[in-house]
Amino acid sequence: MFDYLAVLISVVLGLAMTHILSGASSAINRRHHVPLDWIQLFWGFNVLAYVLAVWWGMYWWKHLAVWTVQTFAFLTGYAIVVFLMASALFPGEGGHSELEAGAFDRNRVWFFSLLLIAHLIDIPETAAKQSDGLRAVPPEYWIVAPSFIAVAITGLLSSRRKIHRLLAPAWLTILMSYEIFSALDQIVTR
Repeated sequence: MFDYLAVLISVVLGLAMTHILSGASSAINRRHHVPLDWIQLFWGFNVLAYVLAVWWGMYWWKHLAVWTVQTFAFLTGYAIVVFLMASALFPGEGGHSELEAGAFDRNRVWFFSLLLIAHLIDIPETAAKQSDGLRAVPPEYWIVAPSFIAVAITGLLSSRRKIHRLLAPAWLTILMSYEIFSALDQIVTR
């Protein structure tokens, strides 16, 4: 059942990845007309890493024996939020970034609101994996989840570029630390 249901989730996450890559490519190609916003590009890299982490984590659901429409809708909703986050980061049709500078600043509230929602969705998604016997919640998660939420709230509330210069690398450090130290780099199949 998972193989069938995972197709839609994979397509949505793939579209998020495509949107980020197209937006970054467009920004690089237009750099002579519009200055590159390294904060926006750094967050683009972060969202790519997040998409890959979510996609990797979705594989645990393969071992769920009984699927409900609620579980499928919840996981699909998570993927949609991630896609919308990618779209808010690089606004415009087909992932082409806006022709003018400041797209990140104008969409900051949308981007960080969606990032916050994604992290809030991740908490019950991670807990459900444990309650369904798919995998235990790594102890590090209870440090990482509030850290991600703090970064998202700070980005949502602050419009200061100095703060945003710190948030993007801090978020990536949190993600990479979690991936390295929580043994999520391995999926054990049954």
